[in-house]
Amino acid sequence: MKNWFQETFGELSEGADEPTIRRYARTYIMMLLGTQLFTDKSDNRIHIRWLPYVARLEDMDGYSWESAALSWLYRCMCRVVNRHVVKLAGPLQLLQSWIFWRFPEFISTGDLLAIF
Repeated sequence: MKNWFQETFGELSEGADEPTIRRYARTYIMMLLGTQLFTDKSDNRIHIRWLPYVARLEDMDGYSWESAALSWLYRCMCRVVNRHVVKLAGPLQLLQSWIFWRFPEFISTGDLLAIF
């Protein structure tokens, strides 16, 4: 997925017109939604359910992305409770940052350097 994305949308040509810029922006946002905020176990696909949310870039700031990512994380964590599930999916960076924020004693000096 990331290789195709890099090859196809890796660099926007200088002097690109407005529709091309918007297409690149939509594609980048879709990639972020599918690989960072709302990941699944496939690790190489983006679900089409996110397409309507990037159809109009002007409306993107009207959505509560924080609430959506948090509810997605909770959903993924509920699924992992099943004893047959062996891999956790979801915005794990969000979970990790919450743990470090809520329990600062878990952070070692090496972890701080890795974060920044």
